[in-house]
Amino acid sequence: MIRVLLVDDQSMIRTGFRTILESEHGITVVGEAENGQIAIDRALKLSPDVICMDVQMPVMDGLESTAEIVRRNAAGAVLMLTTFDRDDFLFQALAAGASGFLLKTAEAEQLIDAINALANGDGLLSPEVTRRVIERSVNSPEPTTPAPPVLDQLTERELEVLHLVASGLSNSEIAAKLFVGEATVKTHVSNLLTKLDIRDRIHAVIWAYENGIVGAGARSGDSGSTDRT
Repeated sequence: MIRVLLVDDQSMIRTGFRTILESEHGITVVGEAENGQIAIDRALKLSPDVICMDVQMPVMDGLESTAEIVRRNAAGAVLMLTTFDRDDFLFQALAAGASGFLLKTAEAEQLIDAINALANGDGLLSPEVTRRVIERSVNSPEPTTPAPPVLDQLTERELEVLHLVASGLSNSEIAAKLFVGEATVKTHVSNLLTKLDIRDRIHAVIWAYENGIVGAGARSGDSGSTDRT
């Protein structure tokens, strides 16, 4: 059973989300909070698998609350929900440690899918948002430091999977490209996240671009080209 904490300053929105989620088998809402400060207290007490977190709230906003919840490891994952499709919210949410970003205008099925994805350890962004993350990372100044030594811990296959993840491919798409089972891809992703000490695949995308492993700043000497089979 996936345990969800709902955080929003509008009670009607929390009620609507609760109705949607509790109609879905395998999901239960274990608590609610009307601001980010209360969300921290409830998260520490309830240890939810997923927190659905609003961005703009009184007392403490969702960005500050998310950063503190992640720092304290008080929840499995945070899904940021907002009415506004703004890049500053998106990148601040990712920097705070959120594992997913979804607009409140999304369909009920998208919310349910997002919660299931985060509970399974996958980060979630829509393809459009993923492209914006990649574009922003690609347009960032080229890293001046060498490739991180931690890459030496990755196998050739794990490095290849990292390139494909950073390109925005899903596990099923990676499996088709590499001619392996999806379960095998999940194992590779889990292993590389553990070795790189990254919380989920969304932050793996950001890490790969920020460190010049892929994208415009990639070094010509780097291994792990996605052309390998």
